[in-house]
Amino acid sequence: MVREWQEKAAEKAEKFGRMQQQIQQISATESSKDGAIQVTVGSGGMLEALQLSEAASSRPMAKLGAEIMRMVQAAQAKIPEMMQQAVADTVGLQDTAAQHVLGQARKYFPEPPEDEPEPERTSNLREMQVPMEDDYEEPQRRQPPAPPQRPAAPPREQPPRRPADDFDDDDFGSGSFLR
Repeated sequence: MVREWQEKAAEKAEKFGRMQQQIQQISATESSKDGAIQVTVGSGGMLEALQLSEAASSRPMAKLGAEIMRMVQAAQAKIPEMMQQAVADTVGLQDTAAQHVLGQARKYFPEPPEDEPEPERTSNLREMQVPMEDDYEEPQRRQPPAPPQRPAAPPREQPPRRPADDFDDDDFGSGSFLR
C-alpha cells in the first residue's frame, strides 16, 4: 500500500512538473486594431515585449499610454485560459491544487474593462495639437536683506598737521617709510 502511494505521488509530482514547465512557457500577445502597438506578456503577467510602429507616434502620449495598458490587460486576461489548457493536458482539471492555481490566475488576471468608444466628431473641425514649451524657471534665491544704514557721523576734527620738518626720523607719519 505504501509502495502504491509512493508511485502515485511520484506520478503526480512528474505531472505537476510538466504543468509548471508548460505554464512557464505561456505568453500572450495583443495588438491594437491598426497594428501600431503590440504587447506580449508572460505567464506571470509581466510585460515581455512592446513594439510600436511609426503610426503610434502620432497619438497623444496620454492616449498611447492608455492603449498600451488596455492591451497589456487584454493579454493578461488570456493567461488563465492558456493555463487551464496546460492543467488539463497534464494533471487534469479535477485536481484541487490545480483548481487553486487556476482560481488564483483568474483572480490576478480578470477580464479587461470594455473599450471606451471614442467620442464621435459632429463637425469637420480637426483637433489641433499645440506643442508645449517648458517655461518653468528655477526660483531665484532670496538675498538676505541689506543691513540698515547708519546715519552718517559728523566729521571728526583732525588734529592740525605738523610741517614735514617736524617729523622725527622714526616717525613716518602718513607718508611712505620707503625712501
